[in-house]
This record gives sequence, structure tokens and C-alpha cells, in this order.
Amino acid sequence: MTDTENTEGPAGDATPDEYDVVVLGAGPVGENVADRTRAAGLSTAIVESELVGGECSYWACMPSKALLRPAIARADAHRVPGLRHLVEGPLDTAEVLAHRDYETAHWKDDGQVGWLESVGAALYRGHARLAGPRRVVVDAPDGGRQVLTARHAVVLSTGSRALLPDLPGLAQVKPWTSREATSAQTVPGRLIVVGGGVVAVEMATAWRSLGSEVTVLVRGKGLLPRMEPFAGELIAEALAESGVDVRTGTSVTAVIREDGTVVARTDTGDRLEADEILFATGRAPRTDDLGLDTVGLESGSWLEVDDSLRVTGSDWLYAVGDVNHRALLTHQGKYQARIAGAAIAARAAGVPLLESDRWGAHAATADHAAVPQVVFTDPEAAAVGLSLAEAERAGHRVRAVDVEFSSVAGAGLYADGYRGRARMVVDLDREILRGVTFVGPAVGELIHSATVAVVGEVPVDRLWHAVPSYPTISEVWLRLLEAYRG
Repeated sequence: MTDTENTEGPAGDATPDEYDVVVLGAGPVGENVADRTRAAGLSTAIVESELVGGECSYWACMPSKALLRPAIARADAHRVPGLRHLVEGPLDTAEVLAHRDYETAHWKDDGQVGWLESVGAALYRGHARLAGPRRVVVDAPDGGRQVLTARHAVVLSTGSRALLPDLPGLAQVKPWTSREATSAQTVPGRLIVVGGGVVAVEMATAWRSLGSEVTVLVRGKGLLPRMEPFAGELIAEALAESGVDVRTGTSVTAVIREDGTVVARTDTGDRLEADEILFATGRAPRTDDLGLDTVGLESGSWLEVDDSLRVTGSDWLYAVGDVNHRALLTHQGKYQARIAGAAIAARAAGVPLLESDRWGAHAATADHAAVPQVVFTDPEAAAVGLSLAEAERAGHRVRAVDVEFSSVAGAGLYADGYRGRARMVVDLDREILRGVTFVGPAVGELIHSATVAVVGEVPVDRLWHAVPSYPTISEVWLRLLEAYRG
């Protein structure tokens, strides 16, 4: 077998196929590892038990944003004089769902498989398990078995799955997880969303825009608890204005399905009925059936790694993406994949790693200091780096600077009644930014400028010379700097 052959994995395990690198999981993260190791000249095999392209392509990023884009565009249009009267009435549900299906390639992975072939990675279909150091056994769909061995590295990029609560009879209810919420073919008349994180608020936004009566049940005090508090507050206000019933401090204690109707009871004594119930209550690593026990690791656990993404205590095993629990975001996993690929290639060539350079080619430093994220609700929320609370807990002497987007001419031109807020967290000792948060329409396109400022550790004095064009929403940077100067 050549390193460019695409195979389903022949039956039997007589003679192992040997590669420089074996990757478990062909989602965006695994694909990026394979791309980098192949670019370095290393033969690479990749194993996938579902669709090549992974969660993001078929059940997360792509379908969810396809559902959300019409909702956001219509909301923006409602705020533009001379246009709002043209977008009254409901969205074309059939067209929205059809476009969502198009963006997921109708849940077929031919295009992704073709891409893997183009970079010269060998694809094996089936479920992979470790069988000792540098050894992987693949059980193919046809019942065959193939053994793969790795000269240099095995990379685990199997992702995560939705975590459901331990409620009696929940399986019989057939609740939605993020997968069902992004792939449903009909609009539920009534939808209960359990959770207050990104999946919860995005899916509440999407299905409400398509006509569902949505109730959001949040166990904590507010939405988006990992972001600055004002982000969750502003999004909660907007959801309520759109007709979503947001209830905080509320937990589901029991759920059943009676004659097709979901009945949920809460610890506040409420009885709620709906057509579907979505649990967006966290993620668990897909490591429970990977043979981790054969290499001294605990099955079902998150995997601890160093900044080159190598599993602690190993000199050949890497864990990239969700499984290492550093940052459960597709773009961050792809970043880790690029770092891991560079580290694997360097070690294979006997080249010393630049471990002393925290922003070097072999260290995923951004996982700690500069993780960007966009929440595609109306308004959008975007953040990078540390929140004020996180910076203070880390021991930094910081100051938060807040401005309202109403002070920015470009925001008012973008939309009537533009509402939003920006915050930068300034390290007072080093005069650099530790974090930035924006909330408002279209702020997702602002966050990369903030990411560059945080990653580059650009001094505040130098930021004065980054002149924002007038009249754009980016002028919020000038307002932040003016507020900091006082």
C-alpha cells in the first residue's frame, strides 16, 4: 500500500500497515493534522467511524450557522430605514432548511474524502482503538480488521459528544442534542431548551426565528457564564424581546413524553409542555472506547497534554481538539492541529523544539492566553483572551474599560437603535490587553482585530496609532482607548 491509497481497510490483521503518523478522527482537527504531517513528508493514515469532516461540518458549526444567518440578516434588515417593511412576515422555512442541507453536503462526505486524497492521506473507515504503544486496530464496517502501526506518532482527535443529564426515563423521551437541533427537518411548534451556553442560545435564536415557541431553562444565574456578564444579559434581553421565555435559576427534575408531547417538570414547580426538548448541558470526551487502558490511560477521560499537544507521560501519543479539553472550539482545535503537526514533524526529523518560545511554532500558547469565540445570536457576542474575572483570578493587576456602541457613528449608520457594549481588559503593569469582548450586531467581524492585539501583546500606546476608518463600527477601538486615557 502506498501512502496515497484510499482504503476501507482490508479484512484480517496478518501484516500491519505502517505509517509515520496515524490519526484517529477525521473531523476538521484530524484533517488539519494530516495536512501538516503530509506537508512535512510524513506518511499519514487517518481513521474515521462516521463522516469525514466530523461534527463541525455536519452537526455543529456549518448547519447551525446556516440556520442562524437568515435570522440575523432579517433582524439587521428590520433596523434599516427603508428596508424593514420589506422583511415583515415569516422566513421561508423550506428554503432555510434546504440551504442548511446544502451546507452540510446533504450529510455526504465525498468532497471531504476527495480532499484527503488530494493531500495524500490514507483513509480507513471503521472504529479505531489503541492496542498498545504506536499500534492501532481498526474494525471496519464490513467486519474486517486492520492493524496500523505508527513510526512516530498516533494522534487522537476523536472530539466530544453531547452530555445528557441523569434523568430517569430520558432515553425514552428521545431528547434533542446539538445534533438533532441542527439537523431537524421540521420546525417544532414548541421547543424547550435546557442550558445557558452557546448551543442553547444559538439554537433558541434559530428555531424562534423559524416560528417555534421557545422556552429556555437555565440552571445558573444567567446566559453565557464563560463570557463577561453583560454578554449574557444583553442576549437574554434580546431573546425575551423576540418572544423567547428565558427562565434562570431553573433545573429540570423530570421529563416524560405523553402521546408525543414532552412534559418537563422543574425544581420551581412548573410543568412545561413542548413538542421537543433540547439538552445543551455540556460535552463529554469521545475517549471511552479508544483502548486508552492499553497505554496506561483512563478510558472516557479528558486527556492532559503539553503545549505541543503531546499527552503527558508519552513520547508518541498526541491529543488534539476537544479531547484535551483546552478549548472546545473548531478553530482552536485546528490551531492545535497545526501546532501538533509542526511538533511531530520536528521530532521526526530530530529537530529541537522551540519550547522556550511561548509564541513559537511548537507551542499552543493561544489556548491559554488568546482563545477567540463568536456567539452567532442577535446581538452577536465575541470575545478573545481573559475576562475581567479570569484576569483577576490569574493574579494580573488589571482595569476593565467599557464603552457603549451608541458612541460610535458607524454603529448608528449600521442599524437604527444599535445596542451593544465593548470591553477591554488592560494589564496595568505591562500596558497590554489581556482580553476584549464585544456585544452587538455584526461584532463577530471585529474580533480578529482584538485577537491580533492580544496575541501580539500590542502596547496600548501603539494601539493609538492603529487608526480606525470613519465611519465604521471599528471606531469602537478609538472610544475604548479614549475611555482608558480619561
